Amino acid sequence: MLMKRFNHTPRHVTLVILMLLVWKVNAQQADSTKNEQFSIHAQTTVINQYKPSFSAKYSGLNSLSDQAEDQTSVTSTIFAGARLWTGASIFMNPELGGGSGLSGALGVAASTNGETYRIGNPKPRISLARIFYRQLFDLDDKEEYQESDQNQLAGMTPKNYFGIIIGKISLSDYFDDNKYSHDPRTQFMSWGLMNNGAWDYAANTIGYTPSILLEWVKDNEELRYDFSLVSEIANGMQMNWQINKANSNNLEYTHHYHIGKQQGAIRFLGYLNIAPMGNYEQAIKLSLSTDPPIGFNGANNALNVNGHTKYGFCLNIEQDINENLGCFFRAGWNDGHNESWEFTEIDRTASVGISSTGSKWKRKDDNVGLAYVVSGLSAPHREYLKDGGMGFILGDGNLNYGLENLVEAYYSFALSKHLFLSGAYQFILNPGYNMDRGPVNVFSVRLHTSI
Repeated sequence: MLMKRFNHTPRHVTLVILMLLVWKVNAQQADSTKNEQFSIHAQTTVINQYKPSFSAKYSGLNSLSDQAEDQTSVTSTIFAGARLWTGASIFMNPELGGGSGLSGALGVAASTNGETYRIGNPKPRISLARIFYRQLFDLDDKEEYQESDQNQLAGMTPKNYFGIIIGKISLSDYFDDNKYSHDPRTQFMSWGLMNNGAWDYAANTIGYTPSILLEWVKDNEELRYDFSLVSEIANGMQMNWQINKANSNNLEYTHHYHIGKQQGAIRFLGYLNIAPMGNYEQAIKLSLSTDPPIGFNGANNALNVNGHTKYGFCLNIEQDINENLGCFFRAGWNDGHNESWEFTEIDRTASVGISSTGSKWKRKDDNVGLAYVVSGLSAPHREYLKDGGMGFILGDGNLNYGLENLVEAYYSFALSKHLFLSGAYQFILNPGYNMDRGPVNVFSVRLHTSI
């Protein structure tokens, strides 16, 4: 099925991946103590998801289909980097992405596949995902060795530093990190678990945006601030360059600590987005005298006003339990007065989970995880959806409101050092916050390779 669905995927991408694998094996024979001048890595992830049919009293334009459905997604990325001068490097990531989430990633706020486009053409396409310059300035003479990795050059690097990043990046690479739940290519796949769902982080449709990021790292403390562009329309591909009228600001503090011999980290994130967002209360008032709104970027463009804001706060904790077992907790809130603009339609969230390696059963490179996320909406947001309003993710035409609940379990089986096969199950209660729909069962198979 996978070969049939992606038989139009450019063949040269597979060839490039094989060439990179040969290059990587040869490069590993080099002296690992030397500073790497050039770095090249790659990843490919294929995810197939299936859901049986489920009960639904009604459906709208943005509903998760109540019919049995399967969808497949693919991403393939090259991570190329070069050292420029002391503390300076540049990175570029061409990426192929294609396929679709279930029902086009509509109808579930904590959508089930973090590797899929939120909207857009499912046909595989190549784009420049990231291109950025990074400069580090030493805060003292402490150094540590850094292994070669994706967007990371091997060699000695400052342990304590002030850094500047300028270019097109993914904000989730630097904010809301979590050791146990952050990467849908290897860990939990739900949007509500890979990131804090209440963080409406700036990004185009596929997750990237031009940014200026400042970072300060000193011993066990980290502080990051970012200024980014937001999209011209909600969840759009084109970014808004009128930075005096539309922008995103993110500030996060991280503290690393120990409980006994076990490591942990706690992160506090605050953000402020400014964009031509529609206002839920205004849309509700309009619906009293006209037909129900069909979406802020549809018939109601008059509601999209420059300078509207969305702000929120997020808590993120990770904690090792022993050398093989760890857990995490996230909680988030945003004001929810103006429309969701970039990530997904979640105004309140809490998630908790646990993850373990397979060392106990002599499979140290395997991983298994179990997590739960609950998501909610502000009062104006849910009233807007009940009146028939459409966001860029949700819109059943009506709403019998209830908290959306998602449970996810996965097992990642290491076929080799660089190849992993995962199976996952997700149970969703009240998809899209609607008690008149579901519950939904989702079964996933994921194949991931990284070199």
